[in-house]
Amino acid sequence: NCFIKLPLKNEQSSDDSTVRLHLCSSKVQKKNYREEKKRATKELLSTITDPSVIVMADWLKIRGTLKSWTKLWCVLKPGVLLIYKTHKNGQWVGTVLLNACELIERPSKKDGFCFKLFHPLEQSIWAVKGPKGEAVGSITQPLPSSHLIFRAASESDGRCWMDALELALKCSSLLKRTMIREGKEDASTATIGGDHSINFYSLLRAHNIHGFQFNDTDHLKDPDLYSDKSDREGEQDHEESDPEGLEKSEESDSDTSERQDDSYIDMDPNEHLRETPYMEQSHEELGEAGEAAQTETVSEENKSLIWTLLKQVRPGMDLSKVVLPTFILEPRSFLDKLSDYYYHADFLSEAAIEENAFNRMKKVVKWYISGFYKKPKGLKKPYNPIIGETFRCMWLHQKTNSKTFYIGEQVSHHPPVSAFYVSNRKDGFCLSGSILAKSKFYGNSLSAILDGEARLTFLNRGEDYVMNMPYAHCKGILYGTMTLELGGQITIACEKTGYSAQLEFRLKPFLGSSDSVNLISGKIKLGKEVLATLEGHWDSEIFINDKKTGTVDTFWNPTPELRQSRLTRCTVPPEEQGEFESERLWQHVTRAINNKDQTEATNEKFVLEEVQRKSARERKAKCEEWIPALFEQDPITGEWHYRYADTRPWDPLNDLIQFEKDGCIQTKVRHRTPMVTVPKRKHKSDKPKSPESGCSSPEPDHQDSSGSERHKSKHNNRLRKKGTDLSELQSAIESIKKTQEDINRIVSVLRGRTVSRAEGGFLQQRDFVLIVFLVLLQVLINYVFK
Repeated sequence: NCFIKLPLKNEQSSDDSTVRLHLCSSKVQKKNYREEKKRATKELLSTITDPSVIVMADWLKIRGTLKSWTKLWCVLKPGVLLIYKTHKNGQWVGTVLLNACELIERPSKKDGFCFKLFHPLEQSIWAVKGPKGEAVGSITQPLPSSHLIFRAASESDGRCWMDALELALKCSSLLKRTMIREGKEDASTATIGGDHSINFYSLLRAHNIHGFQFNDTDHLKDPDLYSDKSDREGEQDHEESDPEGLEKSEESDSDTSERQDDSYIDMDPNEHLRETPYMEQSHEELGEAGEAAQTETVSEENKSLIWTLLKQVRPGMDLSKVVLPTFILEPRSFLDKLSDYYYHADFLSEAAIEENAFNRMKKVVKWYISGFYKKPKGLKKPYNPIIGETFRCMWLHQKTNSKTFYIGEQVSHHPPVSAFYVSNRKDGFCLSGSILAKSKFYGNSLSAILDGEARLTFLNRGEDYVMNMPYAHCKGILYGTMTLELGGQITIACEKTGYSAQLEFRLKPFLGSSDSVNLISGKIKLGKEVLATLEGHWDSEIFINDKKTGTVDTFWNPTPELRQSRLTRCTVPPEEQGEFESERLWQHVTRAINNKDQTEATNEKFVLEEVQRKSARERKAKCEEWIPALFEQDPITGEWHYRYADTRPWDPLNDLIQFEKDGCIQTKVRHRTPMVTVPKRKHKSDKPKSPESGCSSPEPDHQDSSGSERHKSKHNNRLRKKGTDLSELQSAIESIKKTQEDINRIVSVLRGRTVSRAEGGFLQQRDFVLIVFLVLLQVLINYVFK
């Protein structure tokens, strides 16, 4: 019995120890389970709330349940996609959990690139709370629960988003650990305007990820696969303690780890910019307000020159080909004079962030008027630019720490056309346009007509403000005092908002007093409704009358204090200027005029004009056309566009600084993003340009006056394409004509049958239907091709 009881007792003891071991193991597992849950929750919340942890952020269009599109700000973080109504991340719309989602490209007939994020089993992809614990998101159109359809602006944008989402789907745990660690280390150096960003592509290279394919030894592990928290912590410690190994891996595999797409190149934010040096403008002439600054008494010697000149012209004649005497010339180019409108470009910076459309239009009008009070003393005319001449300058914005760049080029000589482009992407605006200068002689007066328009664009709003220019009127040429005035009807219109402004520059009447000089009046309208009226003098005080409130306030007054607060203009030093830049090109003429040596000024001016005529004769003999270096003309609309225009809204997470090099306005970025250009200006024959590393705009092509083979090829391809399109259109018209003749023949036959049947006493119903159908078809064809 004792022998039997002993093993029973041992067996009982063994069972008890097994139970105790099992209970102990269960407690450890529960503890690890709770700790793992807390770690995963803490890791996810950390990535959501930490502003430094961002894989990618940009505007995307999202299709709602009503099949309409809404533009929303999307922020991709490891494991989640946060959607906001604005780019300031203040109005949360929803949070998408990526762990159960699939990603697929979606075909679309519309412009842009579509892709779909969806749950394979048609379950909800949304989290119930926002990044700050929000329970209810911002009001937008209803979004689907089990999927989302996104549209990017271009295919390259969409591909970039798909790559980033693919990475976030496949390796969220690695991204969380790495980006949190790098974000804390680099928070002090990655701050731009209060936001933080981690470079997406440097993260790829740091872990030797190429094409999102992984080796078995480097495969990313899910946190739930760890059996013990200590193993996980040990691996994290191993990763953190070996940064040199990562750097060596990056250096050894740099050829295979970098993306082959040149649109995305990592930038060192501390890299020195190769930009054009600018210096503050040394001298500037400002005329006084009123008529005194716009009149001039001509000496007897100069009057004889004017009489000699007037004998060559007749009333109504265009003076663009007449050589004017140098004593009436202002010592600067017309391209330089066009930049007078941007000494108060800070008004445009304020307008770009103004939320009220009416106030935005008022600031635009105020900026427009601010460009006229800067005038030379006396009656002066700037140089007529020669073809190929360029001018560039820049203004410093102290309040916003930004720069406004101006680029001008004379793109044609007969007729004389000046094209210009202004850009300040950081403050959210750009402006482009072209001016055709014409002159008309009327006997005792002449008018300088500036034919053309400028287009101001607010990048963040997609609004265009189209405006024209007043004309300059000079009277008293033969008798009386020579006086220069501005006149004409001006319109500033924004089609998107419906607001417009109409201004009238009024000439002094024949019996008018000094108070009737430089008068301006206008009104600001919404559609046909007048909201406010303007009255005053464009070079002094202007009052605005608000029609709704009835209040009258000062709208504009260039006081000495305001003139002192103008933006500082910087120009390129003469030694850094090219041969065809305005100041260097006209330097000898300018020096002679400033020394009041009219003979030398005339001789130097004649030398420049003679060189220009010789070049024009050579191009004509070779049957060559002049190819501008910085602008290109749209073959359909005839408008001139800056070759390197970048109209993307400023991205504080990616864009670092805007600068200019050799006439090309560029942006230094953290990584390359595709350019947003006007499709009608993009041709297949264009060769890719070679941009400066880390810049979002390409370097300009250096061309001589005879053009290059690239532009010849481009021109020939365009002509061939146009010829092909015309031939296809002609064949289509011939085919339609043949079909129309067949229909006429069938209708004639049916009419004959109808008559014969009518004589027989009846028509079948189908005959009536067929006749009506053919007659309607005939009417439709005649209407379309009338």
